[in-house]
Amino acid sequence: MAAPLSPDRLLAALRAEGVRVVEHPGWRTRNRNHKGAWGPLHGVIVHHTVSSGSAASVALCRDGYAALPGPLCQGVIDKTGTVHLIANGRANHAGAGDGDVLRAVVAESAPPAPDRQDTDGNAHFYGFECVNLGDGRDPWPAAQLDAIERACAALCRAHGWSAASVIGHKEWTATKTDPRGFGMRALRGRIGSRLRSAAGSGTPGRPGSGGPAAPGPPRLQPFPGASFFTSATSSPVITAMGRRLVAEGCGEYAVGPGPRWSDADRRGYARWQRKLGFSGSDADGVPGRASWNALKVPYTR
Repeated sequence: MAAPLSPDRLLAALRAEGVRVVEHPGWRTRNRNHKGAWGPLHGVIVHHTVSSGSAASVALCRDGYAALPGPLCQGVIDKTGTVHLIANGRANHAGAGDGDVLRAVVAESAPPAPDRQDTDGNAHFYGFECVNLGDGRDPWPAAQLDAIERACAALCRAHGWSAASVIGHKEWTATKTDPRGFGMRALRGRIGSRLRSAAGSGTPGRPGSGGPAAPGPPRLQPFPGASFFTSATSSPVITAMGRRLVAEGCGEYAVGPGPRWSDADRRGYARWQRKLGFSGSDADGVPGRASWNALKVPYTR
């Protein structure tokens, strides 16, 4: 169970996982929250669009149609592996499904076969619509499968969920067949492998590359927790972080960076948070998990 990610946190989580993102105008405030609850959230549902072409599919999912008003998801994943953000909040993607499936997702266990439509899925799941005709013949390019894996892993990582929190629309309700053309069990296996690696690892465009690929990405420093960043902390991790801030054009150092957490570190990190799109209390200069993963601090003993 989790509160929905803010637009800034959603964007940062996707980028930290190595996802190529396009922000469409108005996506941060486009939703159907006036029609019902948005949250608590428990997982992600993967769909296919039954359409072709990136622009046409994005427009369809953004605007909907007479029988089903848009938005129809939070993000559209096209065949090039680009995630198009079109909404933030409740969307008409899941519809009614089986409450037993929702309970399995909450418990992070294998979902049963759906046989009821007694629960509002739009309130409890993020949705990714993936561009595909859904006829079993339209191909799923490697770049698209990789982006689906990364996008789902990004949300799981941000919320602390396991790969069991990702299901297909056909696993939510027996009235749907999507996604057709790849197996959800295999997708969850790849997401699970990715979650056991650092955010953003692997080779973009290659499905199943959640582990390091030769010659392999550099090992990254895991997020040490917000409580690590105090004036009492002196660690080479702080120095490594500072060097990354300087590399990203966010340095505030007259001398250094050095190993002890300082006000210059806080000011520089606040610049980094603002660069990612955070604002207000989310850009206070204290590292959080999403912004830390996006910074990609090299592993330091």
